[in-house]
Amino acid sequence: MSVFASLVEQLAGLLQPLFHGSATAAAIVVFTLTVRLAVHPLSRAAARGQKARTRLAPQVAELRRKHAKDPERLQRAVLELHAREKVSPLAGCLPSLLQAPAFLLMYHLFSGGGMTGHTLLAAPLGGRWTDALGHGGLLGDAGLVYLALFAIVAAVATYTYRRTKGQMTELGEGMAGGLGAGVGKVMPLLSFATLITVAVVPLAAALYVVTSTVWTAAERAYLYREPSTV
Repeated sequence: MSVFASLVEQLAGLLQPLFHGSATAAAIVVFTLTVRLAVHPLSRAAARGQKARTRLAPQVAELRRKHAKDPERLQRAVLELHAREKVSPLAGCLPSLLQAPAFLLMYHLFSGGGMTGHTLLAAPLGGRWTDALGHGGLLGDAGLVYLALFAIVAAVATYTYRRTKGQMTELGEGMAGGLGAGVGKVMPLLSFATLITVAVVPLAAALYVVTSTVWTAAERAYLYREPSTV
């Protein structure tokens, strides 16, 4: 943890001339972008896997019709199809799993009070939305910082919702892994769960989440722009 804190402080020192009192917040953004850039190759692999699953959706749908009364045989057949086509159902999870340690470090670093005194404009990086509401209210200086973050997340979530809903429609009955129709309806809505995360975690962790969410939306727009460009 001390090594991580030192890294953030060094980044903040480099950014101090440009961002002054918000240099630590800027350092968190730079750190987040560095993490996302490091896992970008895995994101590209996940995009290839998603496109492959979309391509195989008609075959999976046929297997589901063929083995509708034998779930175990259906599962084996789908796994065999994925293995034959070299499609990993876990590839899409790896980028998120590798980001989890960085998020937890950011959470513990600022929630433990070891780096108090750092702010994003008027909002303490170790504080939460409830703290901002209790000191100035919704439209107070700190409250406005959170409103800006909520607006960014809501805009990105709306974009992600529409895009994910379209992808789930393309997969149709042949969704990889045999996901049910109910799960298919819920998945596009998960993008809005980030709003809850931003509201309850320390601002430093919220800033990490917001930056990562924006990166994800831009990255997916790039990776999925054409089926043959990944």
